[in-house]
Amino acid sequence: MLELAYDFANKAHAGQKRLDGTDYITHSLATALTLAKMNLDQDTIIAGLLHDVPEDTAIPLEEVEKNFGPQVGKLVRGVTKLGKIKYRGLERYAENLRKMFVAMAEDVRVVIIKLTDRLHNLETLDSLPPVKQQRIARETLEIYAPIANRLGIGELKGELEDLAFRYVYPEEYTWVVKQSKTRLEDQLAYINEVIEKLKELLQKNGVKFISIHGRMKHLYSLYRKLQRKDMDISKVYDLVAVRIIVNNEADCYHVLGLLHSQWKPLPGRIKDYIAQPKPNGYRSLHTTVFGEAGRIVEFQIRDTEMHDHAEYGIAAHWHYKEGRQAELKLPPEQLKWITELLQWQKEISDNEQYLDSLKLDIFQNRIFVFTPKGDVIDLPEDATPVDFAYYIHSDIGNRCTGARINEKMSPLDTMLKSGDLVEIIVDKNRAGPAEDWLKFAKTNMARTHIKSFLKKKRGGLAKIFSRRQAKTTNPS
Repeated sequence: MLELAYDFANKAHAGQKRLDGTDYITHSLATALTLAKMNLDQDTIIAGLLHDVPEDTAIPLEEVEKNFGPQVGKLVRGVTKLGKIKYRGLERYAENLRKMFVAMAEDVRVVIIKLTDRLHNLETLDSLPPVKQQRIARETLEIYAPIANRLGIGELKGELEDLAFRYVYPEEYTWVVKQSKTRLEDQLAYINEVIEKLKELLQKNGVKFISIHGRMKHLYSLYRKLQRKDMDISKVYDLVAVRIIVNNEADCYHVLGLLHSQWKPLPGRIKDYIAQPKPNGYRSLHTTVFGEAGRIVEFQIRDTEMHDHAEYGIAAHWHYKEGRQAELKLPPEQLKWITELLQWQKEISDNEQYLDSLKLDIFQNRIFVFTPKGDVIDLPEDATPVDFAYYIHSDIGNRCTGARINEKMSPLDTMLKSGDLVEIIVDKNRAGPAEDWLKFAKTNMARTHIKSFLKKKRGGLAKIFSRRQAKTTNPS
């Protein structure tokens, strides 16, 4: 089927050239190849080969569907529907984003194809005029990379950001490359020594491992981190982290114990994302230790299934398993944020207001905090206990009076941090939210509920006032 799809696409695009002079089919092939490397199912890879056929050739979508079936037809139709609206900044992009999230809700693979399509476009961006380079690269940083991140596709998100980085911020890109180069050479040599000692430690204790390797931080991610560290690269400990992949969850914890027996851990830097996964499903153990000569090293420990999810996120649900196509059903929590977005789309007709909610729900860094029962709640950066309360339930939000953050009483406008344990204090007699909560509530959910309550309250007060006015005017 893949050979037939390639022949079909090659014939459809015959004679077409890209601006870099290559045959158009090279783009279709590169898109499909990335999908294949992500271990996606056959229908998705075929759709990757054919995704530009209805848009850029004389062959209609019906012909694609007739030859390759309804699933492939649906995916190609979804990619085509997203269209080619030119990016002119987020404010003018609302309608295209609405289409994108509808497509994601119908079949998230449509957007995965779009992301891999964009990856190859970035790899061949040099052949385009500077204005187009800027537009495509900025759209990638502001739209596509955050969506890849929200879908948990970490590796693809990093590649998209790095390719776009050099076009959007060329001076900063050059500076980061120069700063990291010298430090990287030194750190890689040191990390290789650490890896050899670690292999000996695991072999001595009978722990089998699949791989141990150094992983360099992506350049754009490094740049963002440097911005938070006063542009001082000596403060970045995970320029190269050691990634350990083992056979199962029990071995992950065994390795963590062995690491801490060999090297002293940094206080507060041990993170158990296995027991408490990130909202996008990411699971791994992280620890930072004082290595040889007091040098600091970060380790990430996971099994193969966790590693697949860390690299491919939601796409991992379509992996081939034992030669058979995986079930195409996703856990509800993986899609909760998409269904919430679709609900906002129905309720918000104003594009400006819709974009404000998207900036919080998609295009802003996320934090995750815990309920007293250990449930993980996914919130935008700088969210407060009020946002947390409304996420749990509107009634809890309306009646909250305070919060315990990590067992300490805290005001409702406190900015939460990842890993915080939050307990909401509720007063059943409270009438409802205060208007000044709108000054620090961040999420669309919280703000909508607060505004709705205040609107009803004002409507009720207006009716009371109107009745009193009537009685004053007509005392009989």
